[in-house]
Amino acid sequence: MIGVQSNLWLPAASLGRREIVRFLRQRSRIVGALGTPVVFWLLIGGGLGTSFHLPGAEGMNYLEYFFPGTLLLIVLFTAIFATFSTIEDRREGFLQSVIVAPVPRAAVVLGKVLGGATLATGQAAVFLCFAPAVGISLTLLSVALTVGVLALAAIGLTGLGMAFALRMESTQGFHAVMMLVLMPLWLLSGAFFPAEGVAPWLEGVIRANPVSYAVSALTHALYLDAPAAPWTIADFAPSVAVAAGFAAATFAAATLLARGPSQGDLL
Repeated sequence: MIGVQSNLWLPAASLGRREIVRFLRQRSRIVGALGTPVVFWLLIGGGLGTSFHLPGAEGMNYLEYFFPGTLLLIVLFTAIFATFSTIEDRREGFLQSVIVAPVPRAAVVLGKVLGGATLATGQAAVFLCFAPAVGISLTLLSVALTVGVLALAAIGLTGLGMAFALRMESTQGFHAVMMLVLMPLWLLSGAFFPAEGVAPWLEGVIRANPVSYAVSALTHALYLDAPAAPWTIADFAPSVAVAAGFAAATFAAATLLARGPSQGDLL
C-alpha cells in the first residue's frame, strides 16, 4: 500500500512542482492570468457602479457583486494558462516520456492538475485581499472557506482544461476552444449577472451550469457573517457538493484521456 501511494504521490508532487516553477518563471502568464480579470473587474464594475440594483441586496454596487465572479475568473484564466504546458510538453517529447514511465496515468494528471490548481488558488487568494475595499468583511473562517472553494473550482477548471489539452494539437486551437467553452461557462454562472429576472430558458442554463455553484459557494463563504445572500442559486452545502462533483468528474475525464501510446492516444 505504501509503495502504491509513493508511486502515485511522488511523481504527482514532482510534476506539480515543475508546473509551478515553470509558470512563475513566465511573467507574461502571471500578468495575463491575474491582470486581465482585475481589469475586467475595475472597468465593468466601475462602469455600472451604483446603477446596479439587486433585489434583496439594496445598497450593493456592482464592484461588490462582481467580486466573487472575478475571483472565479482569475481561477479560470490561470487554469487556461497553466494547461498550455500540456501541449508544449507533448511537442517537446516530455509528456511521452512521462506517460511510458512506470507510474499510474492518474499520477501524471494529478500532478498537472494540482500544479495548475495551486497556482490558480494562490493568485485568486491574492486578489481576495481587496474584499474589504468593496465592503466585504472577512474573518479567518470566511477566508478559509473561500480559499477551500477556490481550490475546488481550480481543480475542476484545471481538470477540464487538461482534458481538452490532451486532445489538442496546437496552443492556438486550444486557446480558441477554451474561450469557446470556459468563457460561456463563466458568463452563464451568475458571476456576471444574477439568475433572477432573466429569460426562463437562460435561468435554466445558469442553474444547470456546474460553475454556477462555485460562484454560489464563493458568495456564501464571503458573506459568512452576513444574512444569507438571496441572489445565489443554492445554499452553501449543496453548492460545495456540486463544485466537488464537477472537480471529480473533470479529473476523471482527464485521467481517462491520458492513455498510453500503445492504446492509440494522441500523446
